[in-house]
Amino acid sequence: MNSIFESLEEELRGAFAACGYDTAGLRVVRSNRPDLCEFQCNYCMQLAKAAHKAPLAIAEEVVEHLTNSRVLAEAGAAAPGFLNFNLHPAFLAERVCRMEKAPDFGFEKVKNPRVMIIDYGGPNVAKPLHVGHLRSAIIGESIKRICRFAGDTVIGDVHLGDWGLQMGLILTELSIRQPSLVYFDADYTGDYPTEPPFTVSDLEEIYPAASARSKEDEDYKKLALAATAELQAGRRGYRALLDHILAVSVADLKKNYERLHVSFDLWLGESDAQVYVPDMVKMLKDEGYAYLSDGAYVVDVSEPEDTKEIPPCIILKSDGSSLYATTDLATLVGRVKDYAPDRVLYVVDKRQEMHFKQVFRTAKKSGIVPKDTELTFLGFGTMNGKDGKPFKTREGGVMRLETLISEINAEMEEKIKSNHEARGEESFDAEEDRKNAQIVALAALKYGDLSNQASKDYIFDMERFMSFEGNTGPYILYTIVRMKSILRKYEEKFGAPDFAQWEMLPAKDPSEKALMVEVSMFSSMMQGAYEELAPHRICAFIYGLSDAFNHFYHSVNILGQEDAKQRQSYLLLLHITMRMLLCCIDLLGFEAPEQM
Repeated sequence: MNSIFESLEEELRGAFAACGYDTAGLRVVRSNRPDLCEFQCNYCMQLAKAAHKAPLAIAEEVVEHLTNSRVLAEAGAAAPGFLNFNLHPAFLAERVCRMEKAPDFGFEKVKNPRVMIIDYGGPNVAKPLHVGHLRSAIIGESIKRICRFAGDTVIGDVHLGDWGLQMGLILTELSIRQPSLVYFDADYTGDYPTEPPFTVSDLEEIYPAASARSKEDEDYKKLALAATAELQAGRRGYRALLDHILAVSVADLKKNYERLHVSFDLWLGESDAQVYVPDMVKMLKDEGYAYLSDGAYVVDVSEPEDTKEIPPCIILKSDGSSLYATTDLATLVGRVKDYAPDRVLYVVDKRQEMHFKQVFRTAKKSGIVPKDTELTFLGFGTMNGKDGKPFKTREGGVMRLETLISEINAEMEEKIKSNHEARGEESFDAEEDRKNAQIVALAALKYGDLSNQASKDYIFDMERFMSFEGNTGPYILYTIVRMKSILRKYEEKFGAPDFAQWEMLPAKDPSEKALMVEVSMFSSMMQGAYEELAPHRICAFIYGLSDAFNHFYHSVNILGQEDAKQRQSYLLLLHITMRMLLCCIDLLGFEAPEQM
């Protein structure tokens, strides 16, 4: 099904062609002055020079060929050469009715679907998730859902940080605290215990303690470096402990990601890529891509058109150890081997842009990924407090994500309770309120983040995010709940609605038509959100859609309409609007309660 813009452009092309004009660059846009018109086109100004005519004269000429349009109710020319027009109510009603009955509201899937891997999350094992992990998780999850909706095969990979010195620090601290553990007996050849010798709480205490000690005790740090080297060399006991660390950490990570409605298809880590490192490094050396520089092996990734210096990508340090670049390149080797992706997308902090530029260029230059495989860096900005600095706890530390979610849930539960009291409701279901509070709090948190362009920093203002008014998640959910309530009341009074048989009548009320116009924008919005990897476009759309519905709700007495066909038409418009909102919030990664 064509988007509304495609339909309008097709109509205009006929008029321009009838006047003898070329139509190759014709585009229609939404009017930023809805009080004047619904859509605009400035193509006449582009044609003026070649046609040797004033733009306004061309516009007036074209308007004459639009007088009998079934798509446009009215078209006009405005200085200096704009075409202004409004949709015909009958055409619009017919279109919205077709969208209601079409799969995905008539949105056309991509013609050439791709296999896509999204690298997002990036937590370190043995450490709790903190607020710094929030943006990657919820932006990546939404993009995964958007691309799947568009028709791509999308594989989400958490890409665990489970390699390097942090593991050596944990192993060293464990060996001091529990030296009798069989894992530390280098001569042991039997099977290792199936149960881990620690809990996730133990690990969360062990790592910071070990990290702090290593900064003050040089001998301790040397032990940790030696343990890291032995782990990477394959020492059995250390590998068995790593397996325990992964099992305990991943179970806890999954629990916390589930609270965010975030999931991954792959739970692979840096350690899974190590099997590819030796052959990859050998290839880079043998084929002349990697060369020695101050004892380290590097790959030159600068290009003639660079406007600033791009440092070489370091593959091996002077002591022979690998770095993040090595692991990321080896991860790409595994991804190409196992999944042959058309595209790999990294949703990470924008401050890592240089790192990924080096990795991408190395991967392309050396043939680690095929030339036609697209490597994309989506760098997100920081989540800042009201002081404009990175979000911290009241004590100045980095807040655990679990703590943040719990605090938001508690505040939302209190807010819902206050709403009951304000409405004079003396009895209410506390358990139901608790569940609803978690749903609405998650919407507040996710929408507050996703409504911002991913690349930009934003102020984390929970008081504003939790408001039931304005451009917020709770406002969107409140609108959906209002619609659900209207449908329940209709069913109680008139019986089950038969949407499949109902007819959409041309709009009579301005608010009704405005809502239909908003609904008609779905396909073009989704196409933009997909192409730009932009969840914020969905947020802007559903805010406009919710606003249009609430104006419609206050302007038209939906259930009190005496004419049955008109009432059914209203309900049909409500139904597609509600389904569209539910679809969109699912793409953003949250849901709506039955009541609030």
